[in-house]
Amino acid sequence: MRGFLLGLLMALGFLVPGAAAVAQSSGYVLGPDDAIQVIVYGQPEVSITTRIKSDGTIVMPLIGSVRAEGQTNVALAKTVGDKLVQGGFLKDPVVNIEIQAYVSKFVNVAGQVTQPQIVPLDRPYRALEVLLKAGWVRETGANYVYLRRPGSPEQRLAIEDLVRGTPDKDPLLQPGDTLFVPNADTFFITGAINRPGSFQVLPGMTVRQALAVSGGVSPTGSSNKVGLIRDGGKERDADMTQTLQKNDVIIVKERLF
Repeated sequence: MRGFLLGLLMALGFLVPGAAAVAQSSGYVLGPDDAIQVIVYGQPEVSITTRIKSDGTIVMPLIGSVRAEGQTNVALAKTVGDKLVQGGFLKDPVVNIEIQAYVSKFVNVAGQVTQPQIVPLDRPYRALEVLLKAGWVRETGANYVYLRRPGSPEQRLAIEDLVRGTPDKDPLLQPGDTLFVPNADTFFITGAINRPGSFQVLPGMTVRQALAVSGGVSPTGSSNKVGLIRDGGKERDADMTQTLQKNDVIIVKERLF
């Protein structure tokens, strides 16, 4: 299932939600510790490569301290150019700001992904895009992901919704967000079954489907004598159409000869 979803993403990559948001973005907003290169064309003595200080400023030749925090690279280039003109140093400077390292704004990707990492927000990203940057969800991962945002309740996002859903189900991430993919939800099946053990709970999986995934009932077993233990409670007769939950235990009993 997960392989199919990833293949679908690759085939429809140009439709990944978020492209419109990127196009509408006014640019990356600079912050402390971001590294930038300030280029004043034709004036190498004024051009510098620096890191934004903790107070949000940079120090430029001729014009001194300039506030960079809270500005985009385009806005900061205009600020630098205006100060050079106002100070009487240059008449019509052409200034460009290149961002060398995105440090101040990032999201964390952790858990069952191929490459857990810190992802810089060099542009607007949706949850799906960040999972792809982290190498996608491992086979051992759940079919959902938790979005943890400081000061907000934890959100559970279904992987299939991220792939197939509308942008409202694939949220834009904010600095400080964490995407966490837990271990896959599993159930355990034992007794007269061909492949007893632990298996992943797929969306909407029923007890009947669980028996099939486990190789079917053994020759000595009976599909009419199946027990279910849920939440550590007492065993009860299982309904074949019942939807499985995380940590369910299915017991297939021997048939009477």
